[in-house]
Amino acid sequence: MIRVLFVCLGNICRSPMAEFIMKKEIEERGIAASFEVASAGTSDEEEGNPVYPPARAELSRRGIDCSGKRARKIARADCAHFDYILCMEDWHVRSVLRLCGEKEKEKVHRLSDYTDRPHDIADPWYTRDFAAAYGDIRAGVAAFLDNLQEKTSHT
Repeated sequence: MIRVLFVCLGNICRSPMAEFIMKKEIEERGIAASFEVASAGTSDEEEGNPVYPPARAELSRRGIDCSGKRARKIARADCAHFDYILCMEDWHVRSVLRLCGEKEKEKVHRLSDYTDRPHDIADPWYTRDFAAAYGDIRAGVAAFLDNLQEKTSHT
């Protein structure tokens, strides 16, 4: 079982988008049974809230249902539980490492670092561009899975 946690600030836009994009992608690739996928935020400000309506609408346009998802804050137990903790921005990486400690450094990365264009994935809460966020996240998820597949095929 490969355990993946996506992290953003509030867990209402980018990280839940990544969670559900990933779930769709692994289902389409026929490998869903090999994964546990979740998301969390570095802040508890939105804890318990559903996915932000424009993010939910963007996923829905792509045939992805995220109903039932509620925001939660990353917990110290997540550090040991998940094999990969994929963050939307560099400062999320730093926040996660402060919580988890340097011993978990190998599993904490920006999602886009797996692409050929590493960058912070802009927060659509501020940019209002949920389609761009979807595209960046989708590219990151696909690149991450391709990287993982390449790594496991060489072992």
